[in-house]
Amino acid sequence: MLPGDAQGAAHPGLQQWRSAQVPGSIHTDLLAHELIRDPYVGAAEAELQWIGLAAWEYRARFDVDAATLARPNAELRFDGLDTYAEVTLNGRPLLRADNAHRSWRVRVDGRLKATGNTLQIVFRSPIRTLLPAVQAMPNRIAGNYPSPYGDEPKDAMVGNFARKPAYHFGWDWGPRYVTAGVWRGIDLESWGERRLGDVAVRTEMLDAQQAKLAVVLQVEQDAAAGTAAVDVEVFDPEMRSVARAQRHVAVAPGANTVELPVALAQPRRWWPVGYGAQDRYVVAVRLDSGDSGSLAREQRIGLRTVELRRDKDADGGQGFAFVINGVPVFAKGANVIPFDAFPAHVDPARVRQVLTAARDANMNMLRNWGGGYYENDVFFDIADELGLLVWQDFMFGGGMQPGYDPAFRASVVAEARDNVRRLRHHPSIVLWCGNNEEETAWKDWGHGRDLKAADPAFAAKVWQGYVDLFGNDLRAVVREEGLGVPYWSSSPSNDLDEKANDSTRGDKHYWQVWGNPALPVQAYLRETPRFMSEYGLQAWPAVATVDQIATRAEQRIDSPVIRAHQKFMAGEGNSRLLHYIERGYGTPKDFGDFVYLSQVMQADGIALAALHHRASRPYTMGSLYWQLNDVWPGASWSSVDYFGRWKALHYQARRFFAPVAVAALRDEGTTRVRLLNDGDAGEARWRLRVMDVDGKVLRRREQAVTLAAAGVTAVGDFSDAELLAGADPKRTIAVFEVLQGGKTTARQVVGFVEAKDQVLPRQALRATLDVEGDHYRLRLQSRAFVRAAWVDFGALEVQLEDNLLDLLPGESRDINVRGPVDLATLREALEVRSLNDR
Repeated sequence: MLPGDAQGAAHPGLQQWRSAQVPGSIHTDLLAHELIRDPYVGAAEAELQWIGLAAWEYRARFDVDAATLARPNAELRFDGLDTYAEVTLNGRPLLRADNAHRSWRVRVDGRLKATGNTLQIVFRSPIRTLLPAVQAMPNRIAGNYPSPYGDEPKDAMVGNFARKPAYHFGWDWGPRYVTAGVWRGIDLESWGERRLGDVAVRTEMLDAQQAKLAVVLQVEQDAAAGTAAVDVEVFDPEMRSVARAQRHVAVAPGANTVELPVALAQPRRWWPVGYGAQDRYVVAVRLDSGDSGSLAREQRIGLRTVELRRDKDADGGQGFAFVINGVPVFAKGANVIPFDAFPAHVDPARVRQVLTAARDANMNMLRNWGGGYYENDVFFDIADELGLLVWQDFMFGGGMQPGYDPAFRASVVAEARDNVRRLRHHPSIVLWCGNNEEETAWKDWGHGRDLKAADPAFAAKVWQGYVDLFGNDLRAVVREEGLGVPYWSSSPSNDLDEKANDSTRGDKHYWQVWGNPALPVQAYLRETPRFMSEYGLQAWPAVATVDQIATRAEQRIDSPVIRAHQKFMAGEGNSRLLHYIERGYGTPKDFGDFVYLSQVMQADGIALAALHHRASRPYTMGSLYWQLNDVWPGASWSSVDYFGRWKALHYQARRFFAPVAVAALRDEGTTRVRLLNDGDAGEARWRLRVMDVDGKVLRRREQAVTLAAAGVTAVGDFSDAELLAGADPKRTIAVFEVLQGGKTTARQVVGFVEAKDQVLPRQALRATLDVEGDHYRLRLQSRAFVRAAWVDFGALEVQLEDNLLDLLPGESRDINVRGPVDLATLREALEVRSLNDR
């Protein structure tokens, strides 16, 4: 802590120097020294808000080798300073930083010495830095989530004035930890007469026969004008040389842009998963240094074209479809939030675990939401490898920004240029989006209306600043730097058209289910957007995850610790969760039952929506639910929890996003049945069986069908009266299936009443666990219809091939189980729940 800081008296012992981890943050450093308790366990949040009000000093000493000192040019690069930082080198001011999202480069030639260099960074509290100016505003722009802890006035939120991850100030799925520190690396670079800077590879033309590329180099010349030898070589995915270009080019003092054309025959294009291979090339550039030796840089790229197709309808609507290499792609996926409240906690293995889970659930697109930070390259490297398309927001999470301030806009433009240049070679990135929900908040939530009523002139200035920043500035950066990737000004929007959240044009966020007015999940079937980029339902993570943050005695729906980890409605979100659980599934018996039913409800509801979106193709061309992952352990809309455990939704997503699926969607007494196919046209059979819960088949129908290529095949609309034919709706189900090669490849079971009203036989399921080869085999056998069977091994680290299963009467299902656990331990931990035994 900085000497003299007002927080020092209340927290003695923090004035002495302690070791720090870089990259890192003040919270993780304090935790490492056991000066604070774990920010995620119990209800620690309120007692740790003082950290965000303090100033913190970091210091490093380093030596410099003789070769570096001998070069005429040297630069320090700071890739992440969070956020208001005063940097000195050897006692002299070097930099004042105010944007955590950008890199800062500072010349240090002539300021270094061989030994004992001292780099000092003081981080000021963003709240204390910004609050006086915000409080002085006669009328204030909208913020996001006010602090419940008293560290910041509720009517003077500073978050939207700071270029800092917005979620640090708290969100409805994560804690408020206004952290600070060196959150990305610091590097010292030196050079002689010449420096090779950025390398970009622009696709001029691409089809199956040929690729025409332009390799664009940034060369900085410190000496007099001269010539430079440039050598560009392209290697295929097996690292065989397939193209080369060499040239001597003129370079003038200062900055130079050098461009070389390269052509490839029969290029291997990069495709999203499910559409082809994820082939990537390496472009190697060598440039003579001007004094001795050569400079080199390599860039891994994927060859693909991307288009955001906006075809207009005859009735005035307008499509929203991603087209990759000329092929329209129905986007199946989820929204991604930061992986942790403290980015230093996130390692590549964790990113790979979550992104692989997305791929394994048949997703092909993720939206990187705008309230966090621009992910490290490892995120995009893995997305490239797995074939996951990325919709990338710029880092604006909601509310409104001071775009009317030229200095703020200039800072954002520098940030945007940094990150677009850093990430543009990743083929996974197919859209840059200006912000999350700011246009719709202004137009639809009352933000603009209220400010116009209070101060019309200021409101007009704010809106013009918004248009300047998101309509012009960021669009220009993407056009100039983004290598042809489309830009979209806000999500949801129609790119600054009159209406922001329109079902007939642009992308859509739909929160009338779960949010206000908390409509039943069947309302998903009455909302048909062009592209659904947000919708969601909450669920608690597994009890094994809750055990990491709360004792069993604290695991009550209304306990202080559980409320502290339920951020929706400022801690009251469990009431909304109970509303949806009780509407469809009845009242939970205990906390474990509450967790289980929340996950079943979430999985069923999101499946209904996603299948409806897919069945509405090509009018609808995307379905991205909220959300994939968690920032900490707690209640949220995620399908994969903080520790990587799959919720029921994620297993369900693997089915409703499968290449071939059945959408049997019942609403108001009619079941609409459509067969969904992502691939080529193919022959299959569809089957309907109406049966009672004990297995008696009341009606059967089966016939051949040709599955439409990359499309939807209508089977029919069936009334309850037609299906039931007088049978008891509480004891009857309809089973719709697709059969290919004599095997069932897709199934959906439809009930005629809410789950809580179904008459389901008790003790209908038998589970046995045995060794089978290099894994375990769990066999589930049902004597009657079993709904929502959930297999749980508690805290044991095992992987299940499948879960959350409906079993028909007399059916046997085998599930592979893998993990470093012996059979006896597995058998002891095994628990199987279902709706039958509630």
